[in-house]
Amino acid sequence: MKNMDDKALLEDILLTTKGACDLYMHGTIESETANVHCTFDNALSDTLKMQNDIFSQMSQMQQAPQQQIDQVKQQFAQG
Repeated sequence: MKNMDDKALLEDILLTTKGACDLYMHGTIESETANVHCTFDNALSDTLKMQNDIFSQMSQMQQAPQQQIDQVKQQFAQG
C-alpha cells in the first residue's frame, strides 16, 4: 500500500506544481516591468523543472506485475 500512497502524494504534488506553473506563466505575460517579468519568468522556469522532476519520478515508480495482482485478488476473493 505504501506504493499507492506515494503515487497519490506525487499526483497531488504534480497537480499543485502545474497550477503554480500556470500562475507564474500568467504573471510573466501580464507583468508591466522588466524586473517583475524576470522574477516571474525565473519562478516559472524553476517550477517547470520541478514539475518535470516529479513527473520523471512518477514514471520510474514500479508497478506490480499482473501475476502478483491476480494472486492478491484471489486471496481476497477466497477470504
